[in-house]
Amino acid sequence: MADQLLPFVYMIGILLLVLPAFLQSNSKLKQFLTNLTIWIFITLIILTIIYIFKR
Repeated sequence: MADQLLPFVYMIGILLLVLPAFLQSNSKLKQFLTNLTIWIFITLIILTIIYIFKR
């Protein structure tokens, strides 16, 4: 259980560190959505790589 919980805690920690500056620098809606899409894409790539190497 701890093996699955630790990466989740790290991702939440990184999100909490990055989120305030991310929201402050993306005051326009179009820029915010573009950057949010990039972050989602990066997160999905990282999770996919973790899943592939855990198998």
